Amino acid sequence: MTSETQTTSDLFENDSEKFKMIAEDVTISYGDVPAVKNVNMKFKEKSVTALIGPSGCGKTTFLRCLNRMHDMTKNAKVEGKVMIDGIDLYSKEIDPIYHRRKVGMVFQKPNPFPTMSIFDNVTAGLRLNGVKDKRILNEIVEDTLKMAYLWDEVKNDLKKPAVELSGGQQQRLCIARALAIQPEVLLMDEPASALDPIATQKIEETITELKKEFTIIIVTHNMQQAVRVSDYTGFMYLGDLIEFRHTKKLFTDPKNDLTAKYVQGQFG
Repeated sequence: MTSETQTTSDLFENDSEKFKMIAEDVTISYGDVPAVKNVNMKFKEKSVTALIGPSGCGKTTFLRCLNRMHDMTKNAKVEGKVMIDGIDLYSKEIDPIYHRRKVGMVFQKPNPFPTMSIFDNVTAGLRLNGVKDKRILNEIVEDTLKMAYLWDEVKNDLKKPAVELSGGQQQRLCIARALAIQPEVLLMDEPASALDPIATQKIEETITELKKEFTIIIVTHNMQQAVRVSDYTGFMYLGDLIEFRHTKKLFTDPKNDLTAKYVQGQFG
């Protein structure tokens, strides 16, 4: 299996474009049990990378390490390096809170703050960071809701409770909330898995537009979604990164037999 793995170095061997984030020899363990093993990936600036693979293969575990979320998980240990703009995020000199402002996260299920309005959901992170100027807050709310393709639907109801929005609208609100703190990387853990086809399409359209400004890494069980929205795809299995290639090539000409079986629907 390992000898056939398409590595990041192979994928970008002759590529001089800038990488926003780099994972080097990342291993993630819970206690003594490794859940992700020695993963190496590079993420191009202003691109979408999809992580696919069967349930339990390590996709979300790996994604969460890119935002240091395992810091809050008992018995979790991350080894290796995760670099953003050449800085190791796991260095003792790095403040995890500062890092999380640079790397936003959108979760599988929409999770707006239930007691807050649409406006207050978007501005929650800003207020925690000390932003109080009403004019600035108003501008950021409008800008981020527009980026999340939600502004036209809610601009006249910003004081409306966020929980009164539809599921798809709530998820786009969560995207706007993540964007409000001006991250440079946006992580998305199956952002459309709980949504209907129409809402899913809107999320995918949002992702396609957002990559003009952000580096996006998305976990998805939906292989068609990976094809539609991503530039690069990594296939993971049992904690290993089996193959990492341009999305079109991975799905049409996989180099690894296991990848071929998975994208052809033979297991998973």
